[in-house]
Amino acid sequence: MPQITQLGRVLVPVNDQDDGIAFYTEQLGFSLAADIAFGEGDRWVEVAPPGGGAAIALVPPRGSYQPGLQTGIALSSSDTRADHAEMGANGIDVDEQLMGGAGGVPLLFMFRDHDGNQLMVVQAG
Repeated sequence: MPQITQLGRVLVPVNDQDDGIAFYTEQLGFSLAADIAFGEGDRWVEVAPPGGGAAIALVPPRGSYQPGLQTGIALSSSDTRADHAEMGANGIDVDEQLMGGAGGVPLLFMFRDHDGNQLMVVQAG
């Protein structure tokens, strides 16, 4: 069997890695986990949420892997309602309505980063 132990990172395409760093660190409170030279003139950039877990690698567009996608990334929050209000007040493109919260479905909402990549915030446990 493979020796896989955890999910390490997910890749999100961005048009400009510096703009991506600014969005994820300044507007979401993530930390810059890596920004190193990679390949021929490229950079490997990772941002990570303050509580740890998988990082998001901000990668340049390649082929059909372009910004503006539905990432499938679900970020955990201890207070989804407060995050929804704060992110909307800070100019982040959040869906107007919260979803779930009944029948065992956790409370959640969708938002988009500076390049239109869609992520969700889900109420933790």
